[in-house]
Amino acid sequence: MKIAVSCNGSNIWAHFGHCENFMMFDVEDGKIVSSESIPNPGHKPGFLPNFLADRGANVIISGGMGGGAVDIFNERGVEVVLGASGDAQTAVEKFLKGELVSTGEVCQHHDHDHEDGHSCGNH
Repeated sequence: MKIAVSCNGSNIWAHFGHCENFMMFDVEDGKIVSSESIPNPGHKPGFLPNFLADRGANVIISGGMGGGAVDIFNERGVEVVLGASGDAQTAVEKFLKGELVSTGEVCQHHDHDHEDGHSCGNH
């Protein structure tokens, strides 16, 4: 299993498309066996969900994302977990234990950035 997390460095970023990088975690037998940081190749509508699915992501963890991205992930069979924050590896470990639950934090607007660190529903 591969789990992708939208990040700035190793911390989960509030908006999927505007993150600095994606941490990709390889999971075997319920444990993280490796990870790598992949630079965000650019925010273009519809591109990132397919980019990550093509890289083998089975799960995406993020602070929040637009409904279009959620739809594409769903079409590609990628589980979407929203409303996460904090350290990416810790979030993945919680997900693997069944302790990370999606809040469904879908952004309805795209005329903003999240440098303030707030998730989409907290403006």
